[in-house]
Amino acid sequence: MAAADLFSELQWRGMVYEATEGVRDVLARETVTAYIGFDPTASSLHVGSLLPIMALARLQRFGHHAIAIAGGGTGMIGDPSGKSQERTLLSLDRIEENLRGIKAQLAHFLDFESATNPARIVNNADWLTRLNLMEFLRDVGKNFTVNYMLAKESVKRRLEQEDGISFTEFTYLILQAYDFLTLYDRFGCHLQMGGSDQWGNITAGCDLIRKLRGAQAHGLVLPLVTTSSGVKFGKTEAGTIWLDPARTSPFRFYQFWLNTDDRDAASYLKYFTFLDQPDIAALERAVADEPQGRQAQRVLAREVTTAVHGGEAVARAERASTLLFGEAITELNADEVLAVFDDVPSSEVEAGRFDGDGIAVSELLATSGLASSRSEAVRLIRNGGVYVNNRRVGGERDRLVRAQAIAGQLFLLRKGQRQNHLVKLRVP
Repeated sequence: MAAADLFSELQWRGMVYEATEGVRDVLARETVTAYIGFDPTASSLHVGSLLPIMALARLQRFGHHAIAIAGGGTGMIGDPSGKSQERTLLSLDRIEENLRGIKAQLAHFLDFESATNPARIVNNADWLTRLNLMEFLRDVGKNFTVNYMLAKESVKRRLEQEDGISFTEFTYLILQAYDFLTLYDRFGCHLQMGGSDQWGNITAGCDLIRKLRGAQAHGLVLPLVTTSSGVKFGKTEAGTIWLDPARTSPFRFYQFWLNTDDRDAASYLKYFTFLDQPDIAALERAVADEPQGRQAQRVLAREVTTAVHGGEAVARAERASTLLFGEAITELNADEVLAVFDDVPSSEVEAGRFDGDGIAVSELLATSGLASSRSEAVRLIRNGGVYVNNRRVGGERDRLVRAQAIAGQLFLLRKGQRQNHLVKLRVP
């Protein structure tokens, strides 16, 4: 693809929130080196990091040079942007451990072996931890007035908080600006990208390069992704959706994307996949014409899960999804079922109660709260409105034994079409 098309590509995908003047022209006439920083506060990135990752990956695919900064140095300080309180500072060993996990995940998206424009990963601890304080204050700090720093949105918001902002985090803006200057000097990096909350830090770097090198540098920030209901993207009732399969199973990861609201499907396809305009337009039409088919969500889940976890993980997730809502749910393991129904009410029952003749379904309905009493449970069963492990309960005297439990550990009760309850067998 021609590098000249990159800005237009980012625009139609809705990935340009704000940009410095002249970015479009620079990307059209030059091969640009650009970078994005990634925070090493955890050993894994999460789905909230995917938009900047995709921005770097697209940049590289369009012939430009991509640099990912693993912020080992700035991670020791903490970025106040978007934060309401001071972060817990990490040890050097913990940061190094986190960086190893992040580097492995970035390798799924960036080509570090390209013969023409290989991506780079650098750690800003390599230069920030070697700074001489007096020289840094004299050569870099003098270029920033306190008034300039106080005017930045990330600082102003923190000053309004009860705890304010520490001097440590107050200096973060200067350190990130120095990162930009260092990458400009070492690699000819003229463009920094990031989330919209990074705009103040990015423009500070542009100003520093102009003052100290007499050169023009640029910034481009991406939108803050939220769901159609206004919730921050990637945050669920069950917690953060991580890229690390040990933190978020590939099955749960796949389900996260499969459960995307119809209103968000098209924008997520633009943000998080490499599908082109005609393909995404066709999927948009499918959402409008046949929303019950959830074709767009299936493609989205398949594309993103393949990129992060590979095709084999997708195959397993799709098989599990097929089984999940049918009578073959008993073929799944307990973790797969729990991953999908993690926000469903649950209760525990002593496993021994399912030995011998087991326990009456009506009693289990009453003790779980799906029925207000055993008599109501019997009425529900008579009316055909009760299911256990997706199988309709046929008689009011039916009983359950341990061998019928999913993986010997779970029963999925359902009243009607939507009201579910998980019963977990508790082993002493």
